[in-house]
Amino acid sequence: MVQTSTAHSERINLRLSEAAKRLIERAASVEGKAVSAFIVSSALATAEETIEKYETLALARNDALRFFDALTEMPERNERLRSALEEHARRIDSR
Repeated sequence: MVQTSTAHSERINLRLSEAAKRLIERAASVEGKAVSAFIVSSALATAEETIEKYETLALARNDALRFFDALTEMPERNERLRSALEEHARRIDSR
């Protein structure tokens, strides 16, 4: 979770409907928070969830095992693989 520092120097302005404002004020009150603290904590939690959703790959067990096997098992060197490796070496300068 993102830690919020005690020095607050950045600002975000937003406009919302009266009904949305009342709902946020009510929710903040229920949690015993100031409206701005409620908005910041809610926005940070949602931001972290959103980023995690797009940065995390979840696989079923069988898919995870197949993926791991593909990473750890060396494919048999056939002519097509040899050709691809030679083409890679020709195109890429690996120092």
